[in-house]
Amino acid sequence: MSELMFVEADLVQIKEDKQTIEKIFAEIEIFKSNFPFTKINRSCQVGDGIIAIPEEAFAEYLFLHQKACSDGRLMKFVPASGAASRMFKFLQSCQLESLDPDYLLKKVNEGVSDYLNLEKFLKNIHKFSFFADLQEVLAKQGISLLEKLEKKDYRPIITNLLALPGLNYSHLPKALIKFHHYSDYDRTALEEHLVEGVHYTSDFQGKVRIHFTISPEHLILFQSLLASLQSAYEEHYSVNFAISFSEQKKSTDTIAVDLENKPFRDQNGKLVFRPAGHGALIENLGEIDGDIVFIKNIDNVVPDQLKDKTILYKKILCGYLLKIQEKIFFYLSKLSANDFSLELLAEIRSFAEKELNVFLPENLIEVQAKNIADFFFEKLNRPLRVCGMVKNEGEPGGGPFWIEDSDGSLSLQIVETSQIDVKTSEQKQKLSEATHFNPVDLVCGLKNFRGESFNLKEFVDPKTGFIAIKSKNGRDLKSLELPGLWNGAMAKWNTIFVEVPVITFNPVKTVNDLLRQEHQIV
Repeated sequence: MSELMFVEADLVQIKEDKQTIEKIFAEIEIFKSNFPFTKINRSCQVGDGIIAIPEEAFAEYLFLHQKACSDGRLMKFVPASGAASRMFKFLQSCQLESLDPDYLLKKVNEGVSDYLNLEKFLKNIHKFSFFADLQEVLAKQGISLLEKLEKKDYRPIITNLLALPGLNYSHLPKALIKFHHYSDYDRTALEEHLVEGVHYTSDFQGKVRIHFTISPEHLILFQSLLASLQSAYEEHYSVNFAISFSEQKKSTDTIAVDLENKPFRDQNGKLVFRPAGHGALIENLGEIDGDIVFIKNIDNVVPDQLKDKTILYKKILCGYLLKIQEKIFFYLSKLSANDFSLELLAEIRSFAEKELNVFLPENLIEVQAKNIADFFFEKLNRPLRVCGMVKNEGEPGGGPFWIEDSDGSLSLQIVETSQIDVKTSEQKQKLSEATHFNPVDLVCGLKNFRGESFNLKEFVDPKTGFIAIKSKNGRDLKSLELPGLWNGAMAKWNTIFVEVPVITFNPVKTVNDLLRQEHQIV
């Protein structure tokens, strides 16, 4: 491939966007050849890849969590840059068509999903925590929300919810959307994460460390909200929040191409680069100098009345990780000092197989002890993650599987449907047999046995991304998604799956999800 496909202005843009010619050419080659599918060996089940922790073990793990918490080892990492536009997609779709009551009724009777969702939204609009705010912005324009509802004049209501001069919710990040209505105030998703963090990351000085990844255009909004409420939460819970932000790096954006795999250009002739998905956040995670880090999506929060279970299992997952990590560090210290015996190697092998599902290859079983020691040192000296898994109740998304690696070995991975060749009946069948779902409930150990931070980029499987078809200005383009943060970006970590209760997973994908019982204050 020649650099002649780029003109001088392109080279300037490439440099300004922190890209390189080599990176762009490599990405174009991926568009041409595509990513290989992930090959499922079988789905993980309780007792076969998924652990069910008995209640009698809770006390030990709670103790380990509390000690690490008091020592200031814990923090929380929340990907919060996602726009809320998808939450309101059905409202936007209906807004583009007629909102005449007769037309709306006709669409509802026809069973059109967007209009069924709109009908549900309007019938229950008073139950949303942003209802009072919506009333207020309409009143400032001389509009009565209740009167508009009575007259079935819905357009001003929807317009002021989604755009300016109203609440502008379709342009805000989910973190800043009001989720829950308490007796005398409302909380955004961001606030619910602050409160959660108090209960399982607060150290002996009352410091609560939380890191949010955000879009640069929203930084001022985040800072403004925190400036208005942070001190009140700190006073109420007797803590100090250490809140930090980072942005997805421009250098992780990927080139967009047309359907012929040539660089896509906008109406001004400029190259188009697109954010490469949440997998790019592995660099952000690696730069926060974290030790034990909780990862949870911004929209998976509940009101205080349901937090107890979530908090309990966060502590249990953390304690379990700490117990496994302590053993790993002990073995690595011995191996690094060449202080091991055949008996210790046998113990390490048993531990690796039982706790980490890491198996000694057959070709190493009969070789010298030093080779076996080197194998286990390399396998154990990796970032560690304990991932909560819930029983599958029909939610879309990834799940825990045993997958076949290129060398024929098996490993535990969180796999998205898009990574699987569902046109193959065998793989489709194995996908359908999945009993558990990934709720993005992770606790991660990011430091090695010497107390040094791992270089997380070394543990990414670059072959686990995917290609998506998007559009810009009415023209189709192909977009490259990097390996997902908890998929390919953590593919070479040591992974443990633990079953957690379904009640710990309450995502808000559409605004009507806020009408679920779990999100309504009783």
